[in-house]
Amino acid sequence: MYDSGTGWTTLIDGDKGLDNFNRVGDANWRAEDGAIVADKGKGGFLVTKKSYKDFQLRAEFWAGLSANSGIYMRCADPAVITDKSCYEANIYDERADPSFGTGAIQHIMKASPMLKAGGKWSTYEITLKGTQITLVLNGVQTAAAQDSQFARGPIALQFGSHGKEPGGVIKYRKLQIKEL
Repeated sequence: MYDSGTGWTTLIDGDKGLDNFNRVGDANWRAEDGAIVADKGKGGFLVTKKSYKDFQLRAEFWAGLSANSGIYMRCADPAVITDKSCYEANIYDERADPSFGTGAIQHIMKASPMLKAGGKWSTYEITLKGTQITLVLNGVQTAAAQDSQFARGPIALQFGSHGKEPGGVIKYRKLQIKEL
């Protein structure tokens, strides 16, 4: 973890940064080909060791076409990560209800417009300040909402599953946070 001098702290830089996270679940997170990658297991998370309140987050990720993933924020319990105990910026192009797929704040704000991230490198810019949550995917605002359920907590990167099947491939090559 390092601070660039601009207020941004880098949690993942290419294939470096796994030591900034605790692992929850059985996903096979590893450093590979310039990124942090998961593609096997029943599901799991990389959970930041630090808790955050108000922040901007930049994440460069590559999601396989069938990836079930997301970035979870202000998680209430770092040992039990769910889309009901954290805010989730969803990464899931093939979700049965696509309105809460990629670009949505799960259970809070549908994605509008609905964009796809599968099969390419994408960038999330996420801002949580007080009760305001804003998601920008590849330069397009996809969701903005006011919500006060969660005030502070760690950030978690998800490798999900589709029932008994692994949920595709997810890769992160850059994750930076700036506390506000």
